[in-house]
Amino acid sequence: MRLVFMGPPGVGKGTQAERVTTHFKIVHLSTGDLLREEIKNNTRWGREAKTFMNDGQLVPDDLLLEMMNDRLRLDESKKGYLLDGFPRTLPQARGLDSILEDLNQSLDRAVNLTADNDELIRRLILRGQKSGRDDDSPDIIRKRQQVYRDQTAPLIDYYRKQQLLIEINGIGEIPEITDRIIKSLT
Repeated sequence: MRLVFMGPPGVGKGTQAERVTTHFKIVHLSTGDLLREEIKNNTRWGREAKTFMNDGQLVPDDLLLEMMNDRLRLDESKKGYLLDGFPRTLPQARGLDSILEDLNQSLDRAVNLTADNDELIRRLILRGQKSGRDDDSPDIIRKRQQVYRDQTAPLIDYYRKQQLLIEINGIGEIPEITDRIIKSLT
C-alpha cells in the first residue's frame, strides 16, 4: 500500500501515521524525520536543507524530490509506504507523480485528516505546554496554519481530481480515528 497523509498542523498526522504503518506493515517516511536524519549525518542534503531551515524557509522542492526519489528506491519502500509531510505543494505532488511513474508505481490513496480550526489551535497550545516546543505558540500556530492553507490545501483538490482522496475526521480518541482510517483503506 502506498499512501500520502495530509492535514493541517495539529491534526495528528504523525500519531496516526505510526499506527497505520504498523497495521499495514509499511514504512513511515516522514519528511521532517528524514531531514533531521540527513542533518544529523551531515550529508549533502542535510547541509543544504539546514541552511534553508535555519533561515526559517521551506526546503526547496528539488532537494526534497531528490531525497524522496532516493528513498522510494530503497528495498524498505518496495512493500509500501506512507508519506507524511510530503508532498506539501503542487510542484512536489507533480514531482512525486513523475518519480512514481519512473518506478512503475502509483499511489493507492491520499488520506486527508480534517479538524475544526479552533480545536487544532487548542491541541497545539496544549502540546506546546507539555513538550516545550517553540513552534506551538499561538502566533506561530496561526502562521503555520496559513502556510498550510496557502500551500498544502490545494493538494486536496489535486488528489480529489485523481480520485485518490479520502477525508477522515481527525477529532476523537486516537484508536477511534485509526479505525476510521483503516476501514476507509480496506
